Amino acid sequence: MSQQLTHEEKLNNLSRSIAASARGDDVEARKIAQQEPMAPWLAKAVKEIFGPEHLKGWDLSEAEGEYGKDWLNR
Repeated sequence: MSQQLTHEEKLNNLSRSIAASARGDDVEARKIAQQEPMAPWLAKAVKEIFGPEHLKGWDLSEAEGEYGKDWLNR
């Protein structure tokens, strides 16, 4: 499970990700965004629509907490 970020840290990451995307650095924008736990409902939708391989590298700690550790393989 990942370390809990403060509200300020989350806003900083969001700002950094948007700035990276605005300058065309999508790789950096994604890298920064992946530090944030993905909302369980969004992780579930991505899995169902695109497949579990599209969640590789993302922080899925909140989804694991809600759906169980093995949810991605079910």
